[in-house]
Amino acid sequence: MQKYQIAKRLEEDSKHMGNCLTERNWRRPLLLYFSMTMRSDASGTIRTSRVKMKDLSASWVLENPISGEPGKQKGSQVFKLKDSYQASRRSEENVEHFIDDHHWQEDEIQNRRKASWSPVKFKRQMLRQKRWDLRTVDLIRQNKEADKQMEATSAIEDLKNMDPVVNGKYSIWRRDFENPNSDSTLKLMRDQIIMAKAYANIAKSRNQIDLYSSLLRHVGDSLRVIGDANSDSELHPSSLDQAKAMGHALSFAKDRLYDCHIVARKLRAMLQSAEDNVDSLKKRSAFLIQLAAKTVPKPLHCLPLQLAADYYFHGYQSKKDLNIEKLEDPSLYHYAIFSDNVLATSVVVNSTVLHANEPEKHVFHIVTDKLNFAAMRMWFILNAPEKATVQVENIDDFKWLNSSYCSVLRQLESARVKEYYFKNHPSSLSVGSDNLKYRNPKYLSMLNHLRFYLPEVYPKLHKILFLDDDIVVQKDLTPLWDVDLNGMVNGAVETCKGSFHRFDKYLNFSNPKISENFDSNACGWAFGMNIFDLKEWRNRNITQIYHYWQDRNEDRTLWKLGTLPPGLITFYNLTYPLDRKWHVLGLGYDPALNQTEIVNAAVVHYNGNYKPWLDLAVAKYKSYWSKYVRFDSYYLKLCNLSE
Repeated sequence: MQKYQIAKRLEEDSKHMGNCLTERNWRRPLLLYFSMTMRSDASGTIRTSRVKMKDLSASWVLENPISGEPGKQKGSQVFKLKDSYQASRRSEENVEHFIDDHHWQEDEIQNRRKASWSPVKFKRQMLRQKRWDLRTVDLIRQNKEADKQMEATSAIEDLKNMDPVVNGKYSIWRRDFENPNSDSTLKLMRDQIIMAKAYANIAKSRNQIDLYSSLLRHVGDSLRVIGDANSDSELHPSSLDQAKAMGHALSFAKDRLYDCHIVARKLRAMLQSAEDNVDSLKKRSAFLIQLAAKTVPKPLHCLPLQLAADYYFHGYQSKKDLNIEKLEDPSLYHYAIFSDNVLATSVVVNSTVLHANEPEKHVFHIVTDKLNFAAMRMWFILNAPEKATVQVENIDDFKWLNSSYCSVLRQLESARVKEYYFKNHPSSLSVGSDNLKYRNPKYLSMLNHLRFYLPEVYPKLHKILFLDDDIVVQKDLTPLWDVDLNGMVNGAVETCKGSFHRFDKYLNFSNPKISENFDSNACGWAFGMNIFDLKEWRNRNITQIYHYWQDRNEDRTLWKLGTLPPGLITFYNLTYPLDRKWHVLGLGYDPALNQTEIVNAAVVHYNGNYKPWLDLAVAKYKSYWSKYVRFDSYYLKLCNLSE
């Protein structure tokens, strides 16, 4: 193929140069092509010159382009243009002859060339051939990449040209070009209502009562036609007629009332009023959510009451715990759960035991308050998990936990704290949600703060896994006991993403006590599933660190509420980050979590107000919790509990 291309190039050159190529000339086309020079004079004739003989190898033979005799023409030869046409004709014949014979000539030419090559030239030729091959491969690869890029570009263009129309809900934040037709009539009618209200106010201020009444009547008619519609398909059939009627009314009002400055001022006032209404509704919504989150549904309130009654009626208060020897065995897997919610605690225990490879080695230490102790104990007497050990304790039995030792209990005795948390408690929607949230006494509950006294509660254990009562276990957790914490005390999943959930979100860095001791960009972590090294805890005297900072926050100037801020302070630079798959958070407030992450997580956490046992729960997350609920048929019927 290469020789054919060269021959074609010789053919084209010969038409201009007037060369006559014989069969013998074609046997060395490269020499003939490169051993001649060409120029034209003023008359248009073509003048050619041959390379000097000394510059050529002895194996090459030069011929006279006209006579065909070797050695006769060494100088310059002048050809007329008419001769070049004849030479071109003969050249075409030679090209055809060459194409027919190039197969058998190729071997002969190659053999003659190789015979005259020196070893150096042969090696050079081999390297050149290798470069050609590599270049060929590279060009093929580039061509394939270009094809793929073209396909990708074409696919992107196709996506851009797709019709994105979706029958969605009307939203003033919608980008019109994405969904141009699904609610155009609805949008028009709502815009008409806004303008009609503006003109009606102007008409009233100018004492044009008839126009004012007419506009209000049209506004009412449009609102009735729209109703609860969220798209054009849901509008009443008379909507177009009403839009036309409203259009005529607005046109008439514009002719009589339009003044650019007055209309702009009225629209700004309407916008401000709408923003105030939205802000008020947000506060009301937040207040009601906080209130609903604190409210226990009637069936769940009935359950502990009935359990407590049966506990004392059947005399279970004298029943001793089984497997006492396991309770302090450091070679087993120990869990700490501090809760006053019977049903939630049962889900934590059931889901953990169900996924445990060796349930007989798992020990659950449950601590509750005096009010729920009988109900909690009765539940696990009736619904004891297979093989696993469950211990239920009353926090009031911990006599060492008193106001002289515990900072939180000491603060609860302060008159100022009592007034803040228990007097003038907000009960009106107008007060807002912040006061209700921050003044919730549960944030000073000892069940919440007992997590800072784990070595005192379990003095003979070396490691313990702390679990909140709003989590669900989906995998075996025993590998957590094998995690090397590298000398840290707390193993937890970090929650910071970009600038979110860092220390400055939880602590008051305007206070020098905080800013001088902590990094505002330090990454936060989650309570709810934490592996604690109790030996290291005792060595570092962690509980005293907690007491130190809790005492300095009696006036709530370092942080406002909860156990996470003091936890971040207490375990600052003492927390080992676990893999995120161990603990996925947000099921109690974020409806847009990645479903795959939830399914693959070892523990899912319903942190937030939307607990899975409440009607507020996010519906698509509720099944992860409810499938581990085990109701006794007697209590199911008695308290109207649903499966």
